[in-house]
Amino acid sequence: MATTNNVTELIFTGLFQDPEVQRMCFVVFLPVYVATVVGNGLIVLTVKVSQSLHSPMYFFLSYLSLVEITYSSTVVPKFITDLLAKIKTISLEGCVAQIFFFHFFGVTEILLLVVMAYDRYVAICKPLHYTTVMSRPVCHRLVAGSWFGGFFHSIIQILITIQLPFCGPNVIDHYFCDLHPLFKLACTDTSVEGLIVLANSGLFSIFSFLLLVSSYVVILVNLRKHSAEGRRKALSTCASHITVVVLFFGPAIFLYTRPSSTFTEDKLVAMFYTVVTPMLNPIIYTLRNAEVKIAMRRLWGKKENSGME
Repeated sequence: MATTNNVTELIFTGLFQDPEVQRMCFVVFLPVYVATVVGNGLIVLTVKVSQSLHSPMYFFLSYLSLVEITYSSTVVPKFITDLLAKIKTISLEGCVAQIFFFHFFGVTEILLLVVMAYDRYVAICKPLHYTTVMSRPVCHRLVAGSWFGGFFHSIIQILITIQLPFCGPNVIDHYFCDLHPLFKLACTDTSVEGLIVLANSGLFSIFSFLLLVSSYVVILVNLRKHSAEGRRKALSTCASHITVVVLFFGPAIFLYTRPSSTFTEDKLVAMFYTVVTPMLNPIIYTLRNAEVKIAMRRLWGKKENSGME
């Protein structure tokens, strides 16, 4: 961190100030986090061991679920434990690390959603070329590219942050470390940094969202050429993807497209995409996907049978 720093530790104001409300939040959010890890972990395990889920779509879904676990885990465990703490603290280095991993996994998820949209586009619009275009090596390269893109994006955020001087106060008006609340504590003008974040996070989110919406519009138009059964299956899959995209991008665009000078942090909106959305994704995908549900039943049926032998 910059040598001019007098601040080594930050204090979170938290989501709510009332201790009773915080304890109620603990009771609510702990099961939500457990459900996030178990639900997404179950999808990863099911895709890994099931012979019927080896298509590229499920390959990408398993990685999306893995990213959901890591993305949620950068914020939620500390947030939950802080709900029972009187003073919620984090070191400045820990704060920067949380920002790095939060943006790393968040942008990796965005890029995976783009990859999944591309996979559906090829499957529906160019079915004869699907196995060639979406070969296993190509799938691996697309996943690796998503991870690299997330890393590159996050490095830019950190290079901006570590150059800022922090000389007090040290109270961050949030329940986790993010760029806009941290910029407010810097003892220098951060308008330029705010514009960089706007371009790097806000405009990137908007561009990715528009790209995803456009791809699904093209897919829906091409569905007219398919049979009624083909349309039904494709619509069911696309509806799941579109629901996840809207849930993830809506709050992110809302928070990152406003310049830091006029930014009023909405912690409840942030809570939605850090705590709630990662739990909803496995529910959305499994409820609307018959193949995943069948594979899960087979997986647990085998475990129960082996346990009875």
